Parts: sequence; C-alpha cells; structure tokens
Amino acid sequence: MAESRSETSQNTGSGVWQVVGRLIAAAVVLAITAFFTPGFTINNIWALAIATIVLAVMDYLIAKFTGIQSSPFGKGFVGFALAAITLYVTQFFVAGYSISWMAAIIGALVYGVVDYFIPGTTQM
Repeated sequence: MAESRSETSQNTGSGVWQVVGRLIAAAVVLAITAFFTPGFTINNIWALAIATIVLAVMDYLIAKFTGIQSSPFGKGFVGFALAAITLYVTQFFVAGYSISWMAAIIGALVYGVVDYFIPGTTQM
C-alpha cells in the first residue's frame, strides 16, 4: 500500500511538471512564430503566457469534441486550417496579442515548422 501511494504522488508530481514543460515549450514556439511572422505581435510576457494557455485549452477542446488535432501537420489541410483559426481567434481572448488573417495563415506554417524542430512540444 505504501508503495502505491508514493508511486501515485511521484506520477502526479511528474505529470504536473510535464504539463509545465510543455507549456513553456509551446510558449517558446509561439514567441518564435510571432517574431518571424509579419503582422503577428505579442506585446509582453504575460500576453505570451496567457496566449499559450488559451491556445492549449482551445486545442484540447477541439481535439476533445472533434477528434482532430489542430496542429499544422496534425491532420493535413484541416489541421493547418484549424491552427490558423486558433491563432487568429486567440486575439479575442488575450489583450496584447494581435494577428491578421494573413499572418495567421503564415503563422500556422511557421508554428508547424518551429514545432517540428523543438522537442517536447507534443500535443496535450
């Protein structure tokens, strides 16, 4: 019994750190994407952090209700379109985050390329 409790507490602790690590990696990918995409601005670190959380929640909800991953390379054109839409829609939830439609399309492509090369950014 004592062993199962300690295993559970260790798994819970590592699970939390995995989520935090994924969010940090996703924030880095989002920051790089905003830097290289014209028409895409994130004003400060707090806007970046909130945008990362909003994007993660939207991705989770889309995957939960439709079964489609909204990553640019997740499900071909549909995944690419969902990534562009989620990048665009995020601006309505986060102050200091601004993106145009064209930047969302370019940003989805840049996000997919950067996400491919940075390890540890697997979908949640």
